[in-house]
Amino acid sequence: MEKRDIEDLRGRVACAAVLEKAGFAIDVKESTRRAVKHRRGCEIVIVIHDGRGWFDPLSDAKGDLFSLVMHLDGVDFAEAVTRIADLIGFVASDPAWKRQSRTSDLEANVPDRWTTRRKPWTGSATWRYLSEVRFLPDAIIGAALGQDVLREGPAGSMWAAHTDAAGAVTGWEERGPDWRGFASGGAKTLFRLGPADAERFCVTEAAIDAMSLAAIEGLREGTLYLSTGGGWSPATEAAIGELVVRAGVQLVAATDANSQGETFATRCQDIAEAAHCGWLRLRPSAEDWNAVLKIRVMERRERREEGQGRRGGETRLPHARRPRQG
Repeated sequence: MEKRDIEDLRGRVACAAVLEKAGFAIDVKESTRRAVKHRRGCEIVIVIHDGRGWFDPLSDAKGDLFSLVMHLDGVDFAEAVTRIADLIGFVASDPAWKRQSRTSDLEANVPDRWTTRRKPWTGSATWRYLSEVRFLPDAIIGAALGQDVLREGPAGSMWAAHTDAAGAVTGWEERGPDWRGFASGGAKTLFRLGPADAERFCVTEAAIDAMSLAAIEGLREGTLYLSTGGGWSPATEAAIGELVVRAGVQLVAATDANSQGETFATRCQDIAEAAHCGWLRLRPSAEDWNAVLKIRVMERRERREEGQGRRGGETRLPHARRPRQG
């Protein structure tokens, strides 16, 4: 097949069509218009570049339409071309958020949408969600507000900003009692909480986890708490790489205690070794750092209640045992 025929196939078949035919489904809550996440069981493929490119967040695999077929089916280039040609005319299903999108949302750019939202305030729905549901202390919420990385989202949800090296907002994580997603039209880079001149960088998978670890460590001096937003895009990897170029810094993989967390930790280690900087794996004792924080807060509350009971003259007895007969 000539080069112009191959280019014609690229223009007539999208990566989404290949994935849908292969049994993948779109993860709407984890997708944006620039990065659409497809799942098939434990497999994940994220489609980028308006459907012409892709990458696997759990491996180093990435590429174009042809490499996607080769990756999925284990075939050579010639066979991939044949299989793609069979998909001409097949149109992949539009994701729900694309069908239902409002014109105003599409026209508004990311920085403007961010600045039009209010910051959380004491007693607001978002503040209560962070404090009462996520158990984040007021000091941590206040620190995040001081760095202007939190906004009130709809229905009591939280927006946590992802920013680039210059501090510009590229998107935001959306978390709430009944919602989890990322800014439509936004790009995942890094959520950042801490000093810009930090020498220790803790990478977590969610802004909630970054703030939870900050609470557990008491906002450790010289530490920048980061979140990848649950993904691992080329922009995320580049942003982490930019942070560790200075001498004497340490990269800490504080990702979740599961298989995806271990994969992300390995990627952090690769970045650290390439930059010749310090490296540490910090694994949560529960699934993630927010779960660890909740356990610690509940334990403190129980100890405090027990102490108040003793001061009030109440004696807690062990379970009564049935006396022996005879």
